[in-house]
Amino acid sequence: MLVGTVIENIWATRKEEGLTGLTLLVIQPLESNLEGVIARTPLVAVDRIGAGIGDRVIVTQGSPASFIDSDKKIPIDALVIGIVDSVIERDRL
Repeated sequence: MLVGTVIENIWATRKEEGLTGLTLLVIQPLESNLEGVIARTPLVAVDRIGAGIGDRVIVTQGSPASFIDSDKKIPIDALVIGIVDSVIERDRL
């Protein structure tokens, strides 16, 4: 999993059949310290939970992301699985 910030929406009127009705977002991954330091190039992720531009999100990648439908595997590589409300630093625990 990784944490990143939503930086863009992608609109695609023609998509693979399994992607119909799913929202596509561009995510900028962040370093593990979550301070907004860019970690690598952006990626595209499917979002079913309603994240928007500027939201910090948790993303899962690889084969687990492709099983969002229990009936069949769909062609996706990354999936937004959470919107981050806050981060508690270790020093504050």
